[in-house]
Amino acid sequence: MSRFVDTLIATAASSGQHRGITTGEPNEPVRRTWAEVHEQARRVAGALVVGGLRPGASVGVLAAAPALIAPVAQGVWLAGGNVTMLHQPTPRSDLEEWAEDTVRVLRMIGSDRVLLGNPFDQLASVLEQNDITFQMIDDLFEAEPIGDAVASAEDDLALLQLTSGSTADPKAVKITHSNLYSNMTAMMERSHFDPATNTMASWLPLFHDMGMVGLLTLPMTFGVELVKVTPADFLSSPLLWPDLISRYRATMTAAPNFAYAITGKRMARVDADDAYDLSSLRIVLNGAEPVDEESMRTFMEAGARFGLDRSTVFPAYGLAESTLAVSFSHVGSGLHMDVVEAHPLEAENRAVPVPEGDPRRGSEEARSFAILGPPLPGLEVVVVDENGTELAEREVGEIKVRGEAVTPGYLTVDGPTPALDAEGWFPTGDLGYLVDDEIVICGRSKDVIIMGGRNIYPTDIERAASAVDGVRAGNAAAVRLDAGTRRERFAVVLESKQAGDEQAEREIAKEVTRRVVDAVEFRPFSVVVLPPGSLLKTPSGKVRRAATASEYAEQITKHGHV
Repeated sequence: MSRFVDTLIATAASSGQHRGITTGEPNEPVRRTWAEVHEQARRVAGALVVGGLRPGASVGVLAAAPALIAPVAQGVWLAGGNVTMLHQPTPRSDLEEWAEDTVRVLRMIGSDRVLLGNPFDQLASVLEQNDITFQMIDDLFEAEPIGDAVASAEDDLALLQLTSGSTADPKAVKITHSNLYSNMTAMMERSHFDPATNTMASWLPLFHDMGMVGLLTLPMTFGVELVKVTPADFLSSPLLWPDLISRYRATMTAAPNFAYAITGKRMARVDADDAYDLSSLRIVLNGAEPVDEESMRTFMEAGARFGLDRSTVFPAYGLAESTLAVSFSHVGSGLHMDVVEAHPLEAENRAVPVPEGDPRRGSEEARSFAILGPPLPGLEVVVVDENGTELAEREVGEIKVRGEAVTPGYLTVDGPTPALDAEGWFPTGDLGYLVDDEIVICGRSKDVIIMGGRNIYPTDIERAASAVDGVRAGNAAAVRLDAGTRRERFAVVLESKQAGDEQAEREIAKEVTRRVVDAVEFRPFSVVVLPPGSLLKTPSGKVRRAATASEYAEQITKHGHV
């Protein structure tokens, strides 16, 4: 039996008798111990084995309720299968297109069934119309429980994590039992995380690696107390998050930039100083690329009067290909920004530090990036140039990672493809550098805008645009145009509640252009103002720049030369 499944079973028989998961907040909270979740999982496994699930088979799961996903995922693992959390339709989805995409994914992963649960029960008819075999999750809980778990090996697949690229050309990262166990134990070791004394609070989606691995599978495997709500719960009431942290005395939580910004602004408007108690928090994790200093400052400053200590900010670097995490900062160190000179960074790929007290700090002559900590135990990181030559400290190049937590490869519509080079390194596509063996990420190589011999990082443009009144925080995208040609340019596509008001749009575009020129010394080809919800994003909330450029190509051309 794999270490992962062994630990799941052992936890259910020991600490899982006392610690567990609370779901259903804020209206109908229900707590179940991990032992009770395990008993449900045994019934799911029994139903799957009786239903013909073969060892090593892939199972698609379409549900959002954590109370269902926890026992279903564990049940699939006990039955010897692997889990794929399927892309979920949104209120704006074309259900026929979504069904076609789902069929494509199921063919790719070799799955002949979908496990369907709340709140997607009503999609049963859509699945039937498209000849997709499914089972209702609630029915699985009525089955006879499995006896012994089906044997699983370290190299067997545990998860197939769908990437956030085109649904018409899907790709899944293969995560083995060994990958999963290695990364989870390394994260706990680096963060000095004792399952017996910590409580996690999360609303993150379970179709994303941070939510599924870090804030469901890890606590379920090692018996950590968890309070879990859904993204919809958070979005409908962002202050539910600090409320849960307060009431359950959570010690660890995690979120992307936009959530810290939104919640910080909401907390700042709360009148009562005793509305929340955030003093229990020890780890406030942000694994975004990049970690946005302003978003974290907004959250931490608003939380200070509720007992939140700024040393709890916990920057991290991760990707699905390393199961979840590549590096963690040091517990209790807070957020540290590396401030470097703009010109050497953009023209020479060198990160030259700007000293403390230097007037260039905070000016357009400097750039700042979060220091994301050293690689986790069991992982190695190098930085290489375009020829694969290893670079020295503070030289900018592509980050490569190697180790037990790194995926062996992908599943694609054309079959399996390897992810690693001959020496076992995974090229991440992220540009960055090392400082005292700690990782700093500058941006994605495919998104970097090359103008006048300089590498312009889109985050610098987006930060300038987001500072303009009327632009929704975290909802501006700098996109490459004519990439790789002598005429390479860029546009800014942003969201504003004032979209549709032509005068307001012109004023926003004019001010964005001014701010961007000040920041990077180049003028955007165009500025496109869109209504909220228009930008294309990944499941974790990151803007998909290339897809946005393609989707709004006509508007970008129309608004050229603002």
